[in-house]
Amino acid sequence: MKRLHVHVAVTDLSHSVHFYSALFAATPTVVKTDYAKWMLEDPRVNFAISTRGREPGLDHLGIQVENASELNEVYARLHDADGEVIEQGQTACCYAKSEKFWIEDPAGISWETFLTTGESTTYGDGSGEREARIVREKESACCAPAARSAPPTPCC
Repeated sequence: MKRLHVHVAVTDLSHSVHFYSALFAATPTVVKTDYAKWMLEDPRVNFAISTRGREPGLDHLGIQVENASELNEVYARLHDADGEVIEQGQTACCYAKSEKFWIEDPAGISWETFLTTGESTTYGDGSGEREARIVREKESACCAPAARSAPPTPCC
């Protein structure tokens, strides 16, 4: 069974761990000085936060699979999504060893598909996600939309 993965960049890990622990009524399954992760069953999600030097907010989304067959199934779907798939392969990321693939959606949000194969003593370098962002930025640099003359109207 697949699990949705959500990773949020935060500025204050301790405060955010407290907030999300209350929200989910669960303590994190992994806590490091710069990272925390909840492996929730209801809803079935791998929810992670980190202070890794990025802007606060949604960092990336993903689909965590449980075996190689599921990884191949989702990998095939990525190719049907009409984006450039970054085949990162075996890597260490988020204090875990994984095999992963990256793609960016039309809104520019990075999506990873991964199979966790073990634990890692280091966070990793985030190279797969960076590579996917670089590809997207190169593709959109020549085709950026014109700036709007007026700010967007707030919805609420």
